[in-house]
Amino acid sequence: MNTYESILTRRSTRKYLNKPVSKELLEKIIETGRYAPSGGNSQSNHFIVIQNKQIIDRLVKMVEKAFSKMEITENMYRSLQNSINLSKKGGYVFSYNAPVLIIVANKRDYGNNQADCAIALENMMLEANELDLGSCYINQLKWLNEGRKILSYLQSLVMKEDERVYGSLIIGYPDTNDGKPLRKVLPRKGNVVTWL
Repeated sequence: MNTYESILTRRSTRKYLNKPVSKELLEKIIETGRYAPSGGNSQSNHFIVIQNKQIIDRLVKMVEKAFSKMEITENMYRSLQNSINLSKKGGYVFSYNAPVLIIVANKRDYGNNQADCAIALENMMLEANELDLGSCYINQLKWLNEGRKILSYLQSLVMKEDERVYGSLIIGYPDTNDGKPLRKVLPRKGNVVTWL
């Protein structure tokens, strides 16, 4: 698979097999994130790779609890509204039961923090696709990156005090007939291009 094919066939995976991903494959994925461009070549992303099910499960419960206390406001991002509504119903699992959660944090006061994290996450999703693994960009921890309880918990694990989460990613083997990601190239409905 070449880069162009990897980009066009990448899809978000939201259903995973209960199967661990080898450290060798995860290291390849992380390395592509580490080699992503960064503003001023700052290389200030902090990649937190979580394979421990107890840690992921605790984050899932904390995220659900935090969202269940929030109220929907006018013009709120639709996916955030969905997270709140599903959390209020109960049983909300933001990580879709994937065996790996990769959190990308960066300096809170660094002006390019979210962009640098997003670029690294995209690189990692493309590499996961090439390796026949499913992935999905996860916003929930970014939306809650100033929540005291979640922030304290992440800091008690490894995150530095001056860091915040600016994006996350789940990785695993897709729960599909062939165990590979769905790769149907879908036509674009937006993303207008203007040539001058």
